[in-house]
Amino acid sequence: MAVTSDILESWHHPGRVMRRHLARPASEPWIFSLLVAFLVLVFVAQAPYLSRLSFYQPEVPMTQRMVAAGLALLASVPVWYGLAALAHLSARLVGGRGGWYGARLALFWALLSVAPLMLFQGLLAGFAGPSPGLTAVGIVIGVAFLTLWALNLREAERAWT
Repeated sequence: MAVTSDILESWHHPGRVMRRHLARPASEPWIFSLLVAFLVLVFVAQAPYLSRLSFYQPEVPMTQRMVAAGLALLASVPVWYGLAALAHLSARLVGGRGGWYGARLALFWALLSVAPLMLFQGLLAGFAGPSPGLTAVGIVIGVAFLTLWALNLREAERAWT
């Protein structure tokens, strides 16, 4: 199934999508590609806001802002792996029987599932700037991410190894 179809289905049946992904042969390059896809979409989502900042503060050019944002996103890769490891260890404390791979898949899939909302947030930040609406969208994205991640992790920690 296409990743975009799986993202849409994740909003209705996250457990089913997670089970389907866990049933696939384990592939580190595949789950790393999920993380990279998320990072690319977040990078694209930041462009409207960075453009807005460059318009109001022309002393810092857009190129410089985009390079800094890209490097910051690349530097976040180990943080995501560490967060997945912490989630797996926490799940083990409460009886989880999954593996490290499932914990990474649960986190990276949850991140990719909320990426379309982050694209909307980027547009809103670019057009409206800091506002109560932008804050509300950020809260919705945060809650959606945490919910999807928790449901994915619960599925990954059931009995999969």
